[in-house]
Amino acid sequence: MAKKQERKKEEKFQEELKEEEKELKEEELKEQESTEESESQVEQENEDPCAEIEAKLAECEEKFLRTHADFENAKKRLEKEKIQAIEYALEKFAQDLLPALDSLDMALAAVSQEGLDAKEAVEQLKKGIELTIDQFVKAFEKNGIEVIEIEEGGEFNPHLHEAILQVDDAQKSAGQIVQVIQKGYKYKERILRPAKVSVAK
Repeated sequence: MAKKQERKKEEKFQEELKEEEKELKEEELKEQESTEESESQVEQENEDPCAEIEAKLAECEEKFLRTHADFENAKKRLEKEKIQAIEYALEKFAQDLLPALDSLDMALAAVSQEGLDAKEAVEQLKKGIELTIDQFVKAFEKNGIEVIEIEEGGEFNPHLHEAILQVDDAQKSAGQIVQVIQKGYKYKERILRPAKVSVAK
């Protein structure tokens, strides 16, 4: 009977040991899992900044490429517009000259009529030429081209005038303009052609 009780006590003791071992193993397993989880979190925390920086770099690169592409497109468009502006710079001026050309055609047609005597033909031609000159002047003024105004007896200006003759003139002082031989023209502030004049000696 005593042996039986001792055996039971031993079996109970063994079971208790097993339970304790089991609990210890479970605790160790939990600690191991907790440690692994902590290590995983640390690794993620260490990896996250790099991933964030890479994402920002990728975003910046995309923005740069898009901006560069927009800049190149704008540059090409401006170059194309510049070339077209140069090619068609005289378009408006040419359009303004067309009425003068029409007047010349009409004057030529008028003097070519049958039965027109010489005096009347000359008069028609004169009117046509005067109208044409007036239209040329208007077209020039519209586009910034003006005649260099010269007053008779005015002082010679080498920036505006070209002296091609020196003449004796008792009524003029030396260097004064005596006659305008050919009109001069300027485009805005730039001289296209100086006026050719004669000046007093």
